[in-house]
Amino acid sequence: MNIKIINNSTHPLPQYETAHAAGMDMRAFIESEITIKPLQRVLVPTGLHIELPVGYEAQIRPRSGLAYKHGISIVNSPGTIDADYRGEIKVLLVNLSDTDFIVNDGDRIAQMVIAKHETVSWTTVEELTDTARGEGGYGHTGK
Repeated sequence: MNIKIINNSTHPLPQYETAHAAGMDMRAFIESEITIKPLQRVLVPTGLHIELPVGYEAQIRPRSGLAYKHGISIVNSPGTIDADYRGEIKVLLVNLSDTDFIVNDGDRIAQMVIAKHETVSWTTVEELTDTARGEGGYGHTGK
């Protein structure tokens, strides 16, 4: 699949870091370092604008290494970039640790996965087909 992209940053385009990776790393495009205090949220620009085909979305997900080593995640994970959005992609990072975290220009801050999705139409009914699970919700299968 070929996707149109504008890269206003000074960094390489998002890329896959391994042969079978689903996500492409995205980099911060900032003029000066950003310190994210514990429990603070910060919107970090990337300098990227994309034109997705209809029926696709870009999912913006946390990087597992940042989450594990530093407690850095994405507030609205996964963030969704819709096919009709043309603005700059920004990443809403949150610091879930108890220490400050510094983001520098060019740091890999998130990963982007391109995913196909369906558009649905709803059919209003009076009842749904019964299943073995039924209405079993949170924790219904045990620990």
